Amino acid sequence: MQNLTDIRDLIENAHRADERELIAGLIVEAEMSVELRNGIAADAAKLVSAIRTDEDPGLMEIFLAEYGLSTDEGVALMCLAEALLRVPDPETMDDLIEDKIAPSAWGAHLGHSSSSLVNASTWALMLTGKVLDEDDTDTNAIARTLHGAVKRLGEPVIRRAVARAMKEMGNQFVLGETIDEAVRRGQKWESKGYTYSYDMLGEAALTAGDASEYFDAYKDAIENLSGHCKSSDIRENPGISIKLSALHPRYELPKKARVLTELVETVKLLALQAKNANMGLNIDAEEADRLDISMDVIEKVFADPALDGWDGFGVVVQAYGKRAARVLDWLYALATKHDRKIMVRLVKGAYWDTEVKRAQIDGVSDFPVFTRKSATDVSYICCAKKLLGMTDRIYPQFATHNAHTVTAINHMADDQPYEFQRLHGMGEAMHKIVMENANTRCRIYAPVGAHEDLLAYLVRRLLENG
Repeated sequence: MQNLTDIRDLIENAHRADERELIAGLIVEAEMSVELRNGIAADAAKLVSAIRTDEDPGLMEIFLAEYGLSTDEGVALMCLAEALLRVPDPETMDDLIEDKIAPSAWGAHLGHSSSSLVNASTWALMLTGKVLDEDDTDTNAIARTLHGAVKRLGEPVIRRAVARAMKEMGNQFVLGETIDEAVRRGQKWESKGYTYSYDMLGEAALTAGDASEYFDAYKDAIENLSGHCKSSDIRENPGISIKLSALHPRYELPKKARVLTELVETVKLLALQAKNANMGLNIDAEEADRLDISMDVIEKVFADPALDGWDGFGVVVQAYGKRAARVLDWLYALATKHDRKIMVRLVKGAYWDTEVKRAQIDGVSDFPVFTRKSATDVSYICCAKKLLGMTDRIYPQFATHNAHTVTAINHMADDQPYEFQRLHGMGEAMHKIVMENANTRCRIYAPVGAHEDLLAYLVRRLLENG
């Protein structure tokens, strides 16, 4: 087996490698026969048909069916929600609402959805548009009456109504504002055989004070969850995800020496706390330019002898990154070197547009991520097969809402241990069917946080799933 240094060289070589050559190499590594591919495609089609006939679709599916990103209204809503995060004053907020909502045909969606929440949101958005559209010629009596009532209330009320509507929508995808509330709400799904991985919402720390607050939030969450870790099998207990960028204000390559001194000790404290609770702790993936320093931190933390005997150390790997397959090789070699196991959550990846834009601004030769969705899908399946061949050292956690991907994993897995993961509020129908028909586990990735952190998460998920 190659040593860690040699694999790091391969990882670097793959950073901006040619996309077609890289995918061709991954396909060769995966060695999937035509018969297997045809079987996967046939079973995936059956799964999709079963999902479409499900009598209780999730809110995400209902929302996207009504306000897809192919509609002017869907785009307007996403623009509004994302932009409201950065609006500095009420006047600008009014202008933004007028710009994004008034020109759209909200009335065309009224009453179409099977969800009362989506229909209520349609009324609110339609009325907002009418308040700000002085050329309204709609003769509907109810709409005219409500228009007049809201007109008298003024734009500040509209502003509050829009913010409230977005909060209500976001609450469907965030398990709770506090870890206590999240655990309480999660009991419904736990009773059905699901487990949870909790994530404290928030972006990167900008100051030492921010980092301290995030550390305290993670520490308190682990302490709270420890009382719910009742199984000797760590896979049956709840887990937590942490962001390295939230735990240090200068989590960047130029400050590597400082990070490896300060951040490593911080992460060790949380890892030891999770070990003592017999729960999993996953280190979330971040932007491509932070992968090298993330691996440095992971290597130093994982090497600590105090973590011996704990199989809950986890790492998230993004399949849309060109280095993903080689990172899996590195994690396997790391676990082998220290005679321990690692949990690996394989995800498609977030912030694709950011990675592409940064590469364009920097004028580099190529992108660190695959530029076609089909390439990411292929990479994910190839990485999944690799992981299923590493289960002596790695416990695979496949995070996906893709029916074809789920079916491919089930076909490739044989009797290897693994679990699926889905986002809270999304993919419910598909994973319910998979749980009923396959002998596998499913964990729900559950965001926890306050309203100010919620909109950014909501918009990101809507864009990814749209």
